[in-house]
Amino acid sequence: MEKQERICHVVVIPYPVQGHINPMIQFSKRLASKGLQVTLVIFSSQTLSTPASLGSVKVVTISDGYDAGRSSIADLLKQFQDTVTQKLPQLVVELGISSGHPVSCLVYDSFMPWVLEIARQLGLIGASFFTQSCAVNSVYYQIHEGQLKIPLEKFPVSVQGLPPLDVDELPSFVHDMESEYSSILTLVVNQFSNFRGADWIFVNSFNTLEEEVVNCLASQRSIKPIGPMIPSVYLDRQLEDDTEYGLSLFKPALDGCMEWLDSKETGSVVYASFGSLAALGEEQMAEIAWGLRRSDCYFLWVVRESEEKKLPCNFVEGSSEKGLIVTWSPQLEVLSHKSVGCFMTHCGWNSTLEALSLGVPMVAVPQWTDQPTNAKYIADVWRVGVRVKANEKGIVTKEELEKCTREVMEGERGSEMRRNSEKWKKLAKTAMGEGGSSDKNITEFAAKIASKFNETTDSKA
Repeated sequence: MEKQERICHVVVIPYPVQGHINPMIQFSKRLASKGLQVTLVIFSSQTLSTPASLGSVKVVTISDGYDAGRSSIADLLKQFQDTVTQKLPQLVVELGISSGHPVSCLVYDSFMPWVLEIARQLGLIGASFFTQSCAVNSVYYQIHEGQLKIPLEKFPVSVQGLPPLDVDELPSFVHDMESEYSSILTLVVNQFSNFRGADWIFVNSFNTLEEEVVNCLASQRSIKPIGPMIPSVYLDRQLEDDTEYGLSLFKPALDGCMEWLDSKETGSVVYASFGSLAALGEEQMAEIAWGLRRSDCYFLWVVRESEEKKLPCNFVEGSSEKGLIVTWSPQLEVLSHKSVGCFMTHCGWNSTLEALSLGVPMVAVPQWTDQPTNAKYIADVWRVGVRVKANEKGIVTKEELEKCTREVMEGERGSEMRRNSEKWKKLAKTAMGEGGSSDKNITEFAAKIASKFNETTDSKA
């Protein structure tokens, strides 16, 4: 019998929320395109319509043992860690046997730093994948190192490589010290608990986008920006069939959405979406609704099913001439459509990278977690959008939303934002294109772990 060709096998383990799964799916596809065997393992209690594979990436879903009876965030995080720690070692062995290619590397979400210990116990390479921006990661790193003391007392805050950050420009967990959030602050700061111990550190960003802060973090240890991690067809087209992430916790509403956009003029539509987690209050939903209506632009607004009841009475029917409201959308297709002139966004990092990569200016409406810092960069650093200001009650009024939307869609300031958006779009393509900075980092990783794998197998032969 012929001996089976030996291939280096990598297991990729995202944290089980959509915003972490998507970029790690894309990284898996990129690694597979470089000749590695890749298995994506998702620990989740949610019923995912998981395909057995995404291209040449094998997908395995394991129950995370989530118990709805345990209500605190701290309990759920502990339960998740216990389940993965218990199940992963055996799974790694089984994946090696079933594929005929023993696993040699674990790429794990930085929210799960304890996976490095499992990698060490199994004698595997351990690589940490940071799904948020370098700027946000730097804030958490400074807290971990004790260089930024919380609770914070003086504003603006100075972090090396970042512009001065006011209280509403910092990640929310840093200053919102509610007891429920303290567990999440611990989670995000603990990403750095073995920052220097991991064999590789990957960040979903690219060198030119965050040059100063990338260099500051890189002065602490080697880090590899490998982004933007969005489907290849929207960037460099190196992966010809890579048209979507391929795994969603939601069902996109394809019907009618793209046809509606087709009927609109170039750059005439405001696309509004606030992500998979944001839950807005009824008053804020009403202000957004009337702000969109008052802007007098066409608008496509994603309102999740769980949020629909918060819409003002008869708003949907009364807006049918100008607006279309859907429960979910194929966001990349929408953002790349010629009729979309601006993106009203919660500024989640994936949405921000998608808009930057597709050259769409933004109205930034950040809610929590990393979003306020992303909004700061959108408005003041990359200059591709405008950030709304909330009133003393924390509500963004319809007048403010109308003003900001018009600023992006009309006039000289809007034209400048569109020019800047085009610039970042080109730079994102360059980074991911063949020989670009991110592409080089991925190629280097694939080559080095394959080489190490071959040395190990040769010595055992």
